[in-house]
Amino acid sequence: MVTTFSLNAENVELRIATLVPSGSPSMTVLNQAANEIKEKTEGWVTIKYYEGGQQGDERDFVRKIKLGQLDGATLTAVGLAMIDESIRLFELPALFASAEEVDYVADKMWPYFEKKFQNKQFVLSDRGEVGWIYFFSKVKITTLAEMKAQKMWLWGDDQLVSALFKKIGVTGIPLGVPEVDASLASDRINACYGSPVTAVASQWHTKIKFATRMPLNFGIGATVFAESAYNKISAADRKIVAEIQKAAAKKMRKVVRKANSDALTIITRKGVKVAATPALTVAEYTKGAREIWQTLAGKVYTKDELDTLIRYQTEYRSKKQ
Repeated sequence: MVTTFSLNAENVELRIATLVPSGSPSMTVLNQAANEIKEKTEGWVTIKYYEGGQQGDERDFVRKIKLGQLDGATLTAVGLAMIDESIRLFELPALFASAEEVDYVADKMWPYFEKKFQNKQFVLSDRGEVGWIYFFSKVKITTLAEMKAQKMWLWGDDQLVSALFKKIGVTGIPLGVPEVDASLASDRINACYGSPVTAVASQWHTKIKFATRMPLNFGIGATVFAESAYNKISAADRKIVAEIQKAAAKKMRKVVRKANSDALTIITRKGVKVAATPALTVAEYTKGAREIWQTLAGKVYTKDELDTLIRYQTEYRSKKQ
């Protein structure tokens, strides 16, 4: 449980790691929130970000938090899953039809996950965003057979995509995110997946020629704090931090959606072609993806958690009719 203190015993600096690149729209939002926290807590609470993978990959972040070498991290769902893997529920392939649907379902279920993370001594802030995840490649991919023929990157810690690749017959090459750019340049891999913003910020778009129109899934993220570090902040200042973090997360989602749209424009202007995905391929992919939903129930998340998500999704879709 989060304890309370009437006053800060000392100034608290929270050391936060992230893969978000320096100068990116997302990092701008994070830094603005950090500045606001420092101002509104009168300097009692400051946040120091280690940007762009300075502290390694997300597995390194979580390990260092547990060792007390970091106080938190801004993570994708892959990193969040190293704390509680059931949060990958939101990133099931071929699940959501729109970002608005993601918002509705995630807003309904987020308090439940906040409690799950608290039970593991972590404070889970409000939901951030990565956005729609697409396949990027050096050759055109319009069928699953063509996808299977690629030297496709697999984020070594991504159990969800690993299960999907196994299901659809893709052999992934496990690498950390910081290794992808060099591996594309050396032809160790010739295909990868990510959001348009990630592709531009990491310079992957300069090494690929095609992107799929069909998304793999929708990516989320969030900032987590070690509860032990968070508890050093007074109750009054924790309230300030929580309010600013929540507002920043909401702004982040809006900023990331525009940034992904802008990044897709940059990618196409650089000569990358967005390949239309034939309906047959979409149907084949969707079939395999939905089988994964059931396969992972009881392993990554519970059947009740999956059923709850589907219920909220159905609720949203019925309201849109």
